Amino acid sequence: MTQPVPIRRVPDHRPRLLDLFCCAGGAAMGYHRAGFEVTGVDIANRSNYPFTFHRADALEYLAALIASGEIEQYTAVHTSPPCQGKCALTVGTNASQGWGGTHVDLVAPTRALLDKTGLPYVIEQPNGRAEIRKDLWLCGEMFHLGVLRHRNFELGGWSTQQPTHPKHRGYVRGHRHGVYRDGPYVAPYGAGGGKATVPEMQQAMGITWTDIREELTEAIPPAYTQWIGTDLLRSLTGVAA
Repeated sequence: MTQPVPIRRVPDHRPRLLDLFCCAGGAAMGYHRAGFEVTGVDIANRSNYPFTFHRADALEYLAALIASGEIEQYTAVHTSPPCQGKCALTVGTNASQGWGGTHVDLVAPTRALLDKTGLPYVIEQPNGRAEIRKDLWLCGEMFHLGVLRHRNFELGGWSTQQPTHPKHRGYVRGHRHGVYRDGPYVAPYGAGGGKATVPEMQQAMGITWTDIREELTEAIPPAYTQWIGTDLLRSLTGVAA
């Protein structure tokens, strides 16, 4: 069971959150809307990232912050380590294409560094990853979105309540196992077979600042981290929900 984070004084200005493996900022926008000042780090150039951005290896960047003491300028850390290594989609649905099993697993080294920061943190991963604790899981239907995009979250140094999972309203549109079904949700990954177009992904997830398919397929809806960030701020300030 995770221990609650000690109540600490949150700065009068926006508390700073470090967003590692940030991609185009789906998570970042949610934290921003919750009240954080967000800084993103990604190994690839992310010109569409909507906040302060540093192009760097995320773990090297975090290790340097810890070594220099500069990590103290942050109040919390969110991480979305690459998920292809053992996620259910990679090793299951796409196994026939030779994907999965060859990617580097960065969850364990990420957690080890996060524990050294002494800060509350979040590790986000898709369903099917056994490498993280399932302290929280979210679904697009919880926020009335046009995607399901189930995601698990490991929470370090703090905890929150699991929201109720509403019944899905129908199928995800597209082909699966050779059968086409229509439905109220789109599939924000891949291409063809009824998968979502770029405009459909933007609308379904609430992400308008990038129109790059690869960035959208890797993003989580900002509604997820707005919910997480709002509760995290309550934990940090000691304000009851």
